[in-house]
Amino acid sequence: MSDEFSSPDELHILNTTIDNWLQGRVNENFVIQSADYDEEENRWYVRVQGEEKQNSMILMTLGQRTLQFETYVMPSPEENEAKFYEHLLRRNQKLHGISFSIGSENALYLSGGIKNRWISEKNLDWMIGSIYAAIELCFKPALHIGFASRFRE
Repeated sequence: MSDEFSSPDELHILNTTIDNWLQGRVNENFVIQSADYDEEENRWYVRVQGEEKQNSMILMTLGQRTLQFETYVMPSPEENEAKFYEHLLRRNQKLHGISFSIGSENALYLSGGIKNRWISEKNLDWMIGSIYAAIELCFKPALHIGFASRFRE
């Protein structure tokens, strides 16, 4: 595959690779609960079960150049905004291929992507695992910072 655009044939092969990998993980992995595909958007909705955050929905969108990953983490903080965002920006320094960002309605998201030529079972596993680990590490500390008064009661 080229660095530019993936051809329709290449996209079909990549789509099949991603779909087969996801379905295999749903059947054998307790972390990935489900994976549904939206053909119009060329997007998978991957439901992941965590411990710190019970469930996350990772959107995986295959484009002509990249496979994008995005998941909603939590709403914008109610308090301690500076400390909340400092905590997450410091976490960003330790992440590779993904990062925390502010999305619609100032909510917190985790997103990243890989070039199509790097799509493989190993890299899909690494990306989903990285998202899972980042959420597990930051979710409760971020909640306790951004919603502190809810935990004092």
